[in-house]
Amino acid sequence: MSLIELKGINKTYKTDSQDFYALRDINLKIEKGNFIAVAGKSGSGKSTLMNLVAGIDKPTAGEVIIRNLYVHRLGESEMARWRGINIGVVFQFFQLLPTLTVIENVMLPMDFCRTFPRTEARERALDLLDQVGIKDQAHKFPSALSGGQQQRAAIARAMANDPAILVADEPTGNLDTQTSLSVMALLCELARSGKTILMVTHEKDLSGYADRIITLSDGKIFSDKANLKEASNA
Repeated sequence: MSLIELKGINKTYKTDSQDFYALRDINLKIEKGNFIAVAGKSGSGKSTLMNLVAGIDKPTAGEVIIRNLYVHRLGESEMARWRGINIGVVFQFFQLLPTLTVIENVMLPMDFCRTFPRTEARERALDLLDQVGIKDQAHKFPSALSGGQQQRAAIARAMANDPAILVADEPTGNLDTQTSLSVMALLCELARSGKTILMVTHEKDLSGYADRIITLSDGKIFSDKANLKEASNA
Protein backbone atom coordinates (compact mmCIF):
# COMPACT_ATOMS: atom_id res chain seq x y z
CA MET A 1 0.00 0.00 0.00
CA SER A 2 1.36 3.43 -0.99
CA LEU A 3 1.86 6.07 1.69
CA ILE A 4 -0.02 8.65 -0.41
CA GLU A 5 -2.62 7.88 -3.05
CA LEU A 6 -4.67 10.34 -5.08
CA LYS A 7 -7.53 8.74 -7.02
CA GLY A 8 -9.54 10.53 -9.70
CA ILE A 9 -8.78 13.95 -8.26
CA ASN A 10 -10.49 17.01 -9.71
CA LYS A 11 -10.41 20.48 -8.17
CA THR A 12 -12.64 23.25 -9.47
CA TYR A 13 -12.86 26.84 -8.24
CA LYS A 14 -15.98 28.90 -8.86
CA THR A 15 -15.45 32.32 -10.40
CA ASP A 16 -17.92 35.02 -11.42
CA SER A 17 -17.50 34.27 -15.10
CA GLN A 18 -16.85 30.52 -15.23
CA ASP A 19 -15.44 27.52 -13.38
CA PHE A 20 -11.67 27.24 -13.16
CA TYR A 21 -10.31 23.69 -13.33
CA ALA A 22 -7.15 23.66 -11.20
CA LEU A 23 -6.68 19.86 -11.35
CA ARG A 24 -8.16 17.31 -13.73
CA ASP A 25 -8.21 13.51 -13.38
CA ILE A 26 -5.13 13.19 -11.18
CA ASN A 27 -4.11 9.65 -10.24
CA LEU A 28 -0.91 9.38 -8.25
CA LYS A 29 0.85 7.05 -5.82
CA ILE A 30 3.79 8.04 -3.64
CA GLU A 31 5.82 5.60 -1.56
CA LYS A 32 7.41 6.14 1.84
CA GLY A 33 10.82 7.82 1.65
CA ASN A 34 10.29 9.25 -1.85
CA PHE A 35 11.58 12.75 -2.62
CA ILE A 36 9.12 14.06 -5.20
CA ALA A 37 9.48 17.31 -7.13
CA VAL A 38 6.28 18.71 -8.60
CA ALA A 39 7.19 21.00 -11.49
CA GLY A 40 5.27 23.07 -14.00
CA LYS A 41 4.51 26.61 -15.07
CA SER A 42 2.64 29.09 -12.90
CA GLY A 43 -1.04 28.10 -12.81
CA SER A 44 -0.39 24.46 -13.71
CA GLY A 45 -1.88 23.19 -10.43
CA LYS A 46 1.29 22.56 -8.39
CA SER A 47 0.27 24.37 -5.22
CA THR A 48 -3.29 23.02 -5.42
CA LEU A 49 -1.90 19.48 -5.50
CA MET A 50 0.30 20.21 -2.49
CA ASN A 51 -2.63 21.72 -0.58
CA LEU A 52 -4.73 18.59 -1.16
CA VAL A 53 -1.97 16.31 0.17
CA ALA A 54 -1.44 18.61 3.15
CA GLY A 55 -5.13 18.69 4.00
CA ILE A 56 -5.24 22.46 3.52
CA ASP A 57 -7.87 22.03 0.81
CA LYS A 58 -10.29 19.32 -0.31
CA PRO A 59 -10.94 17.96 -3.82
CA THR A 60 -14.12 18.71 -5.74
CA ALA A 61 -14.11 15.05 -6.73
CA GLY A 62 -11.88 12.06 -6.06
CA GLU A 63 -10.10 10.63 -3.03
CA VAL A 64 -7.03 11.61 -1.01
CA ILE A 65 -5.77 8.56 0.90
CA ILE A 66 -2.80 8.86 3.24
CA ARG A 67 -1.70 5.99 5.46
CA ASN A 68 -4.99 4.24 4.59
CA LEU A 69 -6.98 7.24 5.87
CA TYR A 70 -9.47 8.99 3.58
CA VAL A 71 -8.23 12.45 4.50
CA HIS A 72 -10.77 14.42 2.45
CA ARG A 73 -13.59 12.99 4.60
CA LEU A 74 -12.27 14.52 7.82
CA GLY A 75 -14.09 17.42 9.47
CA GLU A 76 -12.32 20.73 9.98
CA SER A 77 -11.15 20.14 13.55
CA GLU A 78 -10.18 16.53 12.79
CA MET A 79 -8.25 17.73 9.76
CA ALA A 80 -6.30 20.32 11.75
CA ARG A 81 -5.32 17.73 14.35
CA TRP A 82 -4.40 15.13 11.69
CA ARG A 83 -2.35 17.64 9.70
CA GLY A 84 -0.48 18.86 12.79
CA ILE A 85 0.79 15.35 13.52
CA ASN A 86 1.22 13.83 10.06
CA ILE A 87 2.23 16.69 7.76
CA GLY A 88 5.04 19.23 8.00
CA VAL A 89 4.61 22.28 5.79
CA VAL A 90 7.42 24.55 4.58
CA PHE A 91 6.44 27.79 2.85
CA GLN A 92 8.37 30.01 0.44
CA PHE A 93 8.21 33.00 2.80
CA PHE A 94 9.01 31.05 5.99
CA GLN A 95 5.83 32.12 7.89
CA LEU A 96 7.63 32.31 11.22
CA LEU A 97 5.76 34.30 13.87
CA PRO A 98 7.78 37.51 14.38
CA THR A 99 6.85 37.95 18.04
CA LEU A 100 8.15 34.51 19.04
CA THR A 101 11.78 33.45 19.27
CA VAL A 102 13.07 30.78 16.92
CA ILE A 103 12.80 28.04 19.56
CA GLU A 104 9.25 29.16 20.44
CA ASN A 105 8.30 28.95 16.74
CA VAL A 106 9.59 25.38 16.60
CA MET A 107 7.75 24.46 19.80
CA LEU A 108 4.44 25.85 18.54
CA PRO A 109 3.23 22.74 16.63
CA MET A 110 4.06 20.58 19.68
CA ASP A 111 2.08 22.91 21.94
CA PHE A 112 -0.85 22.96 19.50
CA CYS A 113 -1.07 19.17 19.17
CA ARG A 114 0.10 18.45 22.75
CA THR A 115 2.45 15.80 21.43
CA PHE A 116 5.18 16.43 24.04
CA PRO A 117 5.29 17.87 27.59
CA ARG A 118 6.64 21.44 27.50
CA THR A 119 10.06 20.61 28.99
CA GLU A 120 10.48 17.73 26.53
CA ALA A 121 9.24 19.93 23.68
CA ARG A 122 11.91 22.50 24.47
CA GLU A 123 14.67 19.88 24.33
CA ARG A 124 13.27 18.47 21.10
CA ALA A 125 13.15 21.95 19.56
CA LEU A 126 16.81 22.50 20.45
CA ASP A 127 17.71 19.11 18.95
CA LEU A 128 15.87 19.97 15.72
CA LEU A 129 17.58 23.36 15.49
CA ASP A 130 20.88 21.58 16.00
CA GLN A 131 20.02 19.16 13.16
CA VAL A 132 19.39 22.05 10.77
CA GLY A 133 22.52 23.86 11.93
CA ILE A 134 21.12 26.91 13.75
CA LYS A 135 20.96 25.90 17.41
CA ASP A 136 22.97 29.03 18.23
CA GLN A 137 20.08 31.15 16.89
CA ALA A 138 17.43 29.53 19.11
CA HIS A 139 16.71 32.52 21.35
CA LYS A 140 16.73 35.18 18.65
CA PHE A 141 13.69 36.57 16.90
CA PRO A 142 13.21 35.65 13.21
CA SER A 143 14.03 39.19 12.07
CA ALA A 144 17.59 38.73 13.35
CA LEU A 145 18.17 35.72 11.07
CA SER A 146 19.18 35.58 7.42
CA GLY A 147 16.74 34.18 4.85
CA GLY A 148 18.52 30.84 4.80
CA GLN A 149 18.50 30.61 8.58
CA GLN A 150 14.79 31.44 8.67
CA GLN A 151 14.06 28.68 6.16
CA ARG A 152 16.08 26.22 8.24
CA ALA A 153 14.04 27.28 11.28
CA ALA A 154 10.86 26.73 9.24
CA ILE A 155 12.04 23.22 8.33
CA ALA A 156 12.79 22.49 12.00
CA ARG A 157 9.28 23.69 12.87
CA ALA A 158 7.78 21.49 10.13
CA MET A 159 9.57 18.49 11.67
CA ALA A 160 8.45 19.29 15.23
CA ASN A 161 5.87 16.50 15.55
CA ASP A 162 7.98 14.01 13.57
CA PRO A 163 5.56 13.90 10.60
CA ALA A 164 5.87 11.17 7.99
CA ILE A 165 5.38 13.68 5.17
CA LEU A 166 6.98 17.04 4.46
CA VAL A 167 5.43 19.30 1.83
CA ALA A 168 7.42 22.30 0.66
CA ASP A 169 5.96 25.00 -1.59
CA GLU A 170 8.80 26.74 -3.46
CA PRO A 171 11.07 26.42 -0.37
CA THR A 172 13.99 28.16 -2.10
CA GLY A 173 12.00 30.75 -4.04
CA ASN A 174 13.06 33.57 -1.72
CA LEU A 175 16.72 32.54 -1.33
CA ASP A 176 19.97 33.17 -3.19
CA THR A 177 21.61 30.35 -5.15
CA GLN A 178 24.11 29.22 -2.54
CA THR A 179 21.55 29.24 0.27
CA SER A 180 19.10 27.37 -1.99
CA LEU A 181 21.62 24.59 -2.51
CA SER A 182 22.18 24.36 1.24
CA VAL A 183 18.42 24.03 1.90
CA MET A 184 18.11 21.40 -0.85
CA ALA A 185 20.93 19.39 0.71
CA LEU A 186 19.04 19.47 3.99
CA LEU A 187 15.83 18.23 2.32
CA CYS A 188 17.79 15.41 0.66
CA GLU A 189 19.16 14.41 4.04
CA LEU A 190 15.66 14.28 5.49
CA ALA A 191 14.52 12.07 2.59
CA ARG A 192 17.42 9.70 3.20
CA SER A 193 16.35 9.47 6.84
CA GLY A 194 12.96 8.11 5.69
CA LYS A 195 10.80 11.22 5.39
CA THR A 196 8.56 11.49 2.35
CA ILE A 197 9.00 14.87 0.69
CA LEU A 198 6.73 16.55 -1.83
CA MET A 199 8.36 19.73 -3.13
CA VAL A 200 6.71 22.21 -5.46
CA THR A 201 9.20 24.05 -7.67
CA HIS A 202 9.42 25.80 -11.03
CA GLU A 203 13.22 25.67 -11.06
CA LYS A 204 14.57 22.80 -13.18
CA ASP A 205 17.97 22.87 -11.48
CA LEU A 206 16.40 22.18 -8.10
CA SER A 207 13.99 19.49 -9.27
CA GLY A 208 17.12 17.49 -10.12
CA TYR A 209 17.65 16.83 -6.42
CA ALA A 210 14.49 14.72 -6.26
CA ASP A 211 14.36 11.03 -7.14
CA ARG A 212 11.12 11.50 -9.07
CA ILE A 213 9.80 14.47 -11.04
CA ILE A 214 6.10 15.00 -11.72
CA THR A 215 5.33 17.74 -14.22
CA LEU A 216 1.89 19.33 -14.36
CA SER A 217 0.38 21.22 -17.27
CA ASP A 218 -3.08 22.81 -17.25
CA GLY A 219 -4.06 20.81 -14.16
CA LYS A 220 -3.06 17.43 -15.60
CA ILE A 221 -0.02 15.20 -15.13
CA PHE A 222 2.09 15.86 -18.23
CA SER A 223 4.93 13.53 -17.18
CA ASP A 224 5.91 11.39 -14.20
CA LYS A 225 9.38 9.93 -14.31
CA ALA A 226 12.31 8.86 -12.20
CA ASN A 227 15.22 11.26 -12.10
CA LEU A 228 17.70 9.53 -14.41
CA LYS A 229 20.52 11.81 -13.29
CA GLU A 230 20.04 10.70 -9.69
CA ALA A 231 19.62 7.06 -10.70
CA SER A 232 22.87 7.10 -12.67
CA ASN A 233 24.75 8.44 -9.63
CA ALA A 234 23.30 5.85 -7.27
